[in-house]
Parts: sequence; structure tokens; C-alpha cells
Amino acid sequence: MARDISTVGVIGLGTMGAGIAEVLARSGLDVVTVELDEAGVARGRGHLEHSTERALTGGKLDAAGREALLGRISYSTSLSNLSEVDLVIEAIPESLELKADVFAELDKITRPEVVFASNTSSLSITEISVHTARPGKVVGMHFFNPAPVLKLVEIVKTVVTEPDVVAEVVEFAERLGKVPVVIGDRAGFIANALLFGYLNHAVRMYEQRYATREDLDAAMRFGCGYPMGPLALLDLIGLDTANEILDTMYHQSRNRLHAPAPLLKQMITAGLLGRKTGRGFYSYDAPDSPTVVSDAAAASTVDSVPPRPVARVGVVGTGTMATGIAEVFAKRGLDVVLRARSLEKAQASVARVKKSLDKAVVRGKLSEEDAAAALARVTPVTDFEALADVDLVVEAVAEELAVKQAVFAALDEVVRPGAVLATTTSSLPVIECAASTSRPADVIGLHFFNPAPVMKLVEVVSTIATAPDVVATAGAVCAAVGKHAVHCGDRAGFIVNALLFPYLNDAVKMLEAHYAGADDIDTAMKVGCGLPMGPFELLDVVGLDVSLAIQRTLYNEFREEGFAPAPLLEHLVTAGRLGRKTGKGFKDY
Repeated sequence: MARDISTVGVIGLGTMGAGIAEVLARSGLDVVTVELDEAGVARGRGHLEHSTERALTGGKLDAAGREALLGRISYSTSLSNLSEVDLVIEAIPESLELKADVFAELDKITRPEVVFASNTSSLSITEISVHTARPGKVVGMHFFNPAPVLKLVEIVKTVVTEPDVVAEVVEFAERLGKVPVVIGDRAGFIANALLFGYLNHAVRMYEQRYATREDLDAAMRFGCGYPMGPLALLDLIGLDTANEILDTMYHQSRNRLHAPAPLLKQMITAGLLGRKTGRGFYSYDAPDSPTVVSDAAAASTVDSVPPRPVARVGVVGTGTMATGIAEVFAKRGLDVVLRARSLEKAQASVARVKKSLDKAVVRGKLSEEDAAAALARVTPVTDFEALADVDLVVEAVAEELAVKQAVFAALDEVVRPGAVLATTTSSLPVIECAASTSRPADVIGLHFFNPAPVMKLVEVVSTIATAPDVVATAGAVCAAVGKHAVHCGDRAGFIVNALLFPYLNDAVKMLEAHYAGADDIDTAMKVGCGLPMGPFELLDVVGLDVSLAIQRTLYNEFREEGFAPAPLLEHLVTAGRLGRKTGKGFKDY
């Protein structure tokens, strides 16, 4: 079939349908499009003209190529015009009833051997296929938005799809320059099943006023390297579309994490659907515009209280994080007192700082003079008393509560009143550290990300006792050292880990259920969602033991059934397969 396809029908010319039509025409295929009415045709034609105009302006298409591409696409308002096509791709709204009607009608119009493909992102292909006389020739062909740019296509087979049909559709997708992944028929397939639970969790965080929309989005962009934050991505997808996908997933999985956050329904009822209406979680300068404009919900950039002055910083610890944080402060002109348990450890830490600074010089990111000046600002010490006159202390010792509490008790005795005491913990309660002191109002979390000299994000974690000027000081210090601060409350996982690790856990459960292989799941998330690493690559880098500990912390804090660590993760840790550091994890190294 794939070799014989020259004309393809596309039903629906919304954002996805128009994008699919463009992909097909770019590959030299003739495309017959069908819309409900002339207004729909005009909108679809507009989508195609705007998209190809952008490609022309960006140098990805020349004028003759654009004209030829648009010339291969014909427009219609009647399904009868699809009588001679070799393949049909349906891309109408996510309604089973609408799709069933269209597929039943196609049966009467097209030749018996023609394959029907649905671009649904959440509905059951099996339920769609039973409305035709050819269920064995019905597949899912789920493109990702924007279709001309994103390479992934999920090819969804049912229990009755003919094997040669699957092979031919895979070959056809490859002919379009796409990366096909073949999977079974279940709600959300791979990418959406993993993506939308994460997006829904972010909406719940925003709904609970745990963090601002800007901080939630910045946390995932700067902390995980995601191309878009979750709320900005929901605005792009459309809140109504997201709600339908989540609702479909919930009715199949009965997983409470897939139940659409109530805020989504409220926003949809108010007509706040995202970019397409000009307002969603953010406000845009016009419908369908990507340009965000300021609105009443914009985060204030002015602190309500002045920060405390910080010129001299103490860092407690000698590990990777401690030396990285010391380097960050020293490079920005702050004097750093680096406290270690022994002189040897202190000197080794300073040597690591020097090695990192030397690398920056070699890469041309720092002059030799600036590197020497930064190193001169770091003073190694072994006694807590040497921290007596610092303005800020950052604790970066092992992730053990008892160890951190002992450090804070020691700091409380020697550090001057009014100094800010910060912990870099990524999972322990900050308030537990604060309670070890007589000044809990001066204690805050400053969660740097590894490697600290490179990663821009710092999670500023306030406890119920943290003073407002301490929060302001933390924000001012982050800005002074070139970091992007996001503010959140003191609960397990803060922002990044609380959003990231349930998604990673869901990926493990998907693998455990033999729905798809680790490589296909990684490909789907990297190619389909633009993530820098697939979930199993990332788990192996983080360490399966570390990942399991974080997942257990989240589960113990929230008691959410969906957060319970996947048994496969527990078994791999028990077997000593901890990821890259042991040479074996989900993959072998």
C-alpha cells in the first residue's frame, strides 16, 4: 500500500488537520481536504498559508516550493470527494460520536482496500473501528503539534488490525520523514498518557496557590530543560482539548491523577481556552497569538520588604553541590568561607573549585584574572566559629535529616544574629532544619540544581516560620549570582521533583505493563514532546536508588495512590541495578 499511495484525504482542517495536510503535500502527495463548511475551509486555508509563509520567511521553503506545496492541496465540504483517495486521515474534534459517523460514511465512499487512520490523541481506536465494515484496516496515526515540525507519529493498532496494514502505515510514516512508534490501543497512548498526568499535576499546584504560574513554568524549563513550562504548554494545546484527553484517560484508568483538575473546567466554562481564545493561564495580545501580555495575575517583580545585605557567605560541605555553590558565589564577587570537617577535605574542595574555574577559562567563559580573583575569595576552614560573621550560610551536607539538624544546631550557636541560614535539601522538610535552631524565622531552603555553576534554577523554599525579609534576601541573592529563583512552600519535592518524579514513575509502570519498550517510550517523549532526555535515560542518570527515595518521600507526604513507587523500580534497586553509576539500570552501559 505505502508504495501505491499518491493521494491522501484529510478530514478536518483545524490546527492538526492543516499541519498534517502540509506534511503530506511537502512529501509530494496530492491532498484532498474536507471541512464542515466554507468557513472551516477558509480557516484551514489560512492556517496553511500562515504556516508556509513562516517556512518561507525562515528559509525552510522557497517561493516556488511554497506555491507547488499549496497547489497539491484541494479543498472541499463533502466527504464524497474522497472516493478516489488511497488513504484517509481523520483529524476532527475529539468526539467518538462525530468520528464514528465520519468513518461509517467513509465506508460507503472509498474503495474497500483503503486504510482509515484517526489522529485521535485519546479515544479508543477499537471503538472507532467497529463503526466500519473494515475494522482490520483502521489504525491510529497520532501526529504531534505542530505536525510540520515534530517528528513523532504514534501508530496505534487494535487487536484486529491486520499486520500488513501496520507495516504499510509505518513505512508510509517513514516516507513522510517521521519517526513512527507502534503501540497498542489504550487511552493516551505513550506520550499523552505520560504528559497529561504531569500537566494536570501542575494545574493542581497552581489551583492550590502553591506557586505562581510563572514559577511553575520556569522551574520545569530551567530545572529540567523542558522547551515549555506545563501551563504555557496547556495554553498551546487548548484547555478544552486537555480536559477531554484527561477525562478519557481517567475513565479508562480510574487513576485519580488523571481526573481533570476542577480549575480546568472553570476556565473552560469562562471561555479561557488558551492561545486560541487569547486567554488561558496567560493572556495573549490576540487569539492564536504566541505573544504573552501582562495581566492582573502577573507575578510581582518587586518584593514587599527590603532584603538583608549579603556580602560574605558561608558554605558547609565538601561535596559536588557545596563546591559548585561556593564557585557560584565567588565568581559573582562574594567572599566565601567554605567549612569542611578536616583541613584535607577543605583543601580538596578548593582544588575542585579551581579545576572548575580552569575549565571555564579554557572554554573562554572566564578570563584568567577573573578565575584567580574568584579562587582568592574562597577561604577553607574547619571550625564552625569561622562562620561567625557571615551574612548567609548555605548548608550542603548529606541528605540525612539528623546530619543537617546537627549542622543547624551548631550554626545557631556561632553565626551572628540576623544572618540567613539556608539548606540545599532537595527532599527533606526545611522546617525540620529550622526547628533545630532558636531562630526559625531566619531559615529558608535554597535548592540549587546540579551542576550549580551551570544550572540557572534555584527553588526558594519558605517554611511557615520564614520571615518575609529572609524570602526577599534569598530572591535578591539568587538574582545577584545570575540564578532564576522560583518560590514555593515547604512540602515534599518542592516544584521540580514533585512534578518530575510521578511522571518518571508512570513511565516505569508503563514499561512494567509491557505496553511499550524503554527505547520506544524514551523516543516518544524526546521526539514527540521535545524533552532533552527520555524517562529511562533520565532515571539511569539520576540513579534508581535516588529516584526510589524521592518517590517514597512523595508518597509518604501526599499518600496519593498514584505516587506509590512502581514495583519494577523497587526490584531493580534491590538487584543493585542503580543506573549509569553501576553500569546497569533500565539499560546496560
